[in-house]
Amino acid sequence: MQYSRLLGKTLRESPQEIKTKNHALLFKGGYIRPLGQGLFSFLPLGLRVLENLKTIIKEEMDKLGGQEVQVPVVNPSEIWKKTGRLELIGKDIIRFKDRTGRSLVLSPTHEEAMVSLSHLSLNSYRDLPVLLYQFQIKFRDEEKVRGGLIRTREFTMYDAYSFHRSACDLNNFFPRMFTAFKRIFERCGVDVFVAEAGVGYIGGEKAYEFLMEADFGDDIIVRCDNCGYQANREVAVGIKDHPLATPLPMAQVKTPDCTTIEKLSAFLDLPKSRLTKSIVYKTQNGFVMAVIRGDYEVNKEKLSRFIKTPVIRLATEEEIRANDLLPGYLSPIGMNSKMDVVLDDTVANSPNLVFGANEKGAHFLNVNFGRDFETEAIGDITLIRVEHNRCIQCGGKLREVNAVELGTAIKLGEYYSRAMELSFLDDKDRHVYPSMGTYGIGMGRLMASIVEANSDRRGIIWPSGIAPYRAFLMGIGKSLAVKQVLEAIHNEHPDQILYDDRNESPGVKFKDADLIGIPLRIVVSGRLIKEGKVEFRDRKSGKTWKVDIEKVPGELYKS
Repeated sequence: MQYSRLLGKTLRESPQEIKTKNHALLFKGGYIRPLGQGLFSFLPLGLRVLENLKTIIKEEMDKLGGQEVQVPVVNPSEIWKKTGRLELIGKDIIRFKDRTGRSLVLSPTHEEAMVSLSHLSLNSYRDLPVLLYQFQIKFRDEEKVRGGLIRTREFTMYDAYSFHRSACDLNNFFPRMFTAFKRIFERCGVDVFVAEAGVGYIGGEKAYEFLMEADFGDDIIVRCDNCGYQANREVAVGIKDHPLATPLPMAQVKTPDCTTIEKLSAFLDLPKSRLTKSIVYKTQNGFVMAVIRGDYEVNKEKLSRFIKTPVIRLATEEEIRANDLLPGYLSPIGMNSKMDVVLDDTVANSPNLVFGANEKGAHFLNVNFGRDFETEAIGDITLIRVEHNRCIQCGGKLREVNAVELGTAIKLGEYYSRAMELSFLDDKDRHVYPSMGTYGIGMGRLMASIVEANSDRRGIIWPSGIAPYRAFLMGIGKSLAVKQVLEAIHNEHPDQILYDDRNESPGVKFKDADLIGIPLRIVVSGRLIKEGKVEFRDRKSGKTWKVDIEKVPGELYKS
């Protein structure tokens, strides 16, 4: 490819709003351009990188017997209603109607569509197990887009779905997919680690993330350096410290206008650890009250797991009042509502706490669980606090690290199969609902993370096999001999060489070669031609060596 004809040239500066290294390099290197908030166009160089990434993933999926398919990005709303996710996903999904009034959505994930496809394509339990995968555009109406390709609204995903005869078969398949993912990321030049994660609105029984440690990452991982425990903060657990004290008599006090933890703490001159928060959530089955200590925050993922139904959102004031409760003074003590109550274990194990009195301007002091009120629903429903919690496995100190999620693997179980009535009769005439797994890698996010992990102050350093071209070809001098050698090398390998044929100085071409990040640079000059050679340079190591002109093809395809 002649660089003079390539759409999207290098730029020396990037817009001020670009904050991450990978975003700046992909922009300046001529790989992407913004179209709108969270929307990006891929230029030819960027598209070639994406195609190379797809090739790597396809090769690894083919080793597992995967079959490539494609389902539409536009889905009928009715299939999302069947699984209950249309309400659960909230504002992240775009809903619209066609000219006939039929409700449709732009899918951010494709579990429902893949089950529908399997419903029409699988004929017997003997067809299982089967692994289907695709590369498809998704759209998620992200509230906050950031980091260039790291968090966007429209994005291309590799997503795969496995169907199995039993949970045992799914469990046996998971390590094989883990190995394939690790090979993919190793070939891409990124160092990943695996951590347990929340299932979110996708649902399922167990989720894992493949992550790259990065300061700009928006995933927070809780880690113990002593024993190696690590998990996403949304599911991380730890040993909580509980204070000891002699229970004091419960008493009701006036607390005018103390409707927040901050106001109540200041009014009573008590730390937040002595207070409680009672928070009402809307779930798929109604409402639930979560009661936690004032120095913690509710973990919706843990709460959903505990009550075995997804938590959708905070209840509105109107919904709270409709349940005979008073916003700002909520409490499980003396409540008239029949709403389910879940108590965090810190509340059950901490003495002399302050609770709302379900009465305007009033709270109870010195409330003790077991003496003043009871409930059977007690568990860990709060976000871990590394400064107060210790490692659940060894009791060691915990710390938080930022990371970028590159891939996910989730055990869905039979949820989608049952919700969408995908079943087969086995050899004993029993209904078999396939156990499912879902797996994903964000292609743009992967591309950005590769750049973040493989770059220096001069530009990108693409790993071999991912770069848009094998070599960047340039000449020094304008003699006919130099031009003839350049064109001969390029014409022999037009799809593997980016030929800088511009009328620019060698310095400009050297800088652009480093910025674009192609693994090899080939230089032709009059002096080198007299020796019958050209000069190769490795972008990563900076090493240079001379190669006979007639041996260029062998050197080019050596790696």
